[in-house]
Amino acid sequence: MSRSLHKPMSDTVVVVGGGAAGLMAATQAARQGHTVLLLERGEKLGKKIYITGKGRCNVTNLCTPEAFMRNVVRNPKFLFSALRALPPQKLIELLRELGCPTTVERGNRVFPVSQKASDVTRAFTRAIESLGVQVRLNARVKELLTADGAITGVALESGETIAARAVIVCTGGVSYPTTGSTGDGYELLQALGHTMAVPKAALCGLISEDAWIRSLQGLSLKNVRLNLWDGKKHLMGEIGEMLFTHRGISGPLVLTASSLMAGRKGLQLALDLKPGLTEEQLDARLLRDLADAGKKQMITILRGLYPGDLATIMAQLADISPQLPACELPKAARQRLVSLTKALPLPVTGAEPIETAVITAGGADVKEFNPSTMESKLVKGLYAAGEVLDVDALTGGFNLHIAFCTGYLAASSL
Repeated sequence: MSRSLHKPMSDTVVVVGGGAAGLMAATQAARQGHTVLLLERGEKLGKKIYITGKGRCNVTNLCTPEAFMRNVVRNPKFLFSALRALPPQKLIELLRELGCPTTVERGNRVFPVSQKASDVTRAFTRAIESLGVQVRLNARVKELLTADGAITGVALESGETIAARAVIVCTGGVSYPTTGSTGDGYELLQALGHTMAVPKAALCGLISEDAWIRSLQGLSLKNVRLNLWDGKKHLMGEIGEMLFTHRGISGPLVLTASSLMAGRKGLQLALDLKPGLTEEQLDARLLRDLADAGKKQMITILRGLYPGDLATIMAQLADISPQLPACELPKAARQRLVSLTKALPLPVTGAEPIETAVITAGGADVKEFNPSTMESKLVKGLYAAGEVLDVDALTGGFNLHIAFCTGYLAASSL
């Protein structure tokens, strides 16, 4: 099949993917005077941006660089230069310049003042239009073209070829494929010799086969501590909220745990239902409750300790008859209840499907990219940014900022 050459000649910078990383890369490259062509396989730009932050778009986190790095789960050191090039405050200032003022909320999370994710996409869309960036929608890149170890252009699914002096791959991962993140970038980079860390679900719900967990579907817990262990090594111990689902567990605490668990086996989750009390304090409280209850049934006592159906479940797990008079509770049973309350095992068998995950863990091996430029060490003129790289973080605006700052650095390094 003959391939026609798109009008922009070889001085063109092609950005593949119109998400957060791609929009930033296209904007920054054009601001530096480059001729830029943005190719998006979908029918509109920024589709994944629209669903971030529950539609409000948590664009970044206004924390210190040290705090930011602590929230990066995989390959944080790779981000030093990108974060230095575009720290959170600089992104906030850029968004304001583009007509999207922001506000800082709990946990240093930054959102558009309008509380509309669409305003972030509109701000970048206006910017690239004013800067003369050419945008082609429904344009899927099937191959990156090279000669003598350097990028020469791209080939589209339609058979058309486009010459380019540089290509920035910003195609995302494989989570939420309806937004266009279907792993195209992995295939494009692999074809040129790049190594891929197997994509895994991160920031997602966890699946459990235990009937008691599934029976609590819809129950939300607040101010509980979720602990994650690798043998004797304590990996996580955060207080917050979680939710029981028809398949297992979810909610903010579980999303964090899922990222730390991605790709690892043999980890243990345990729930502290009363993080404000030590075991001794909890036992003393329980003794007082039992003394005051007299012949009231144990289920009455337990309903004062645990919300909803969790009271019945705790009785089952501690092997306590719900109808047992409180004054007759054996010491061993009381101690079992205290232990379970402070460290309730949550057996999980895996993560929810990667298609439903907030982000993808895995992607292009960062050892094969220059962290100071985002350029490939294998192919001259080839850059990558955003979720296509094997870098991911916890919730709070960190992942979106990674997309923005790596896209910014790649474009700045052309």
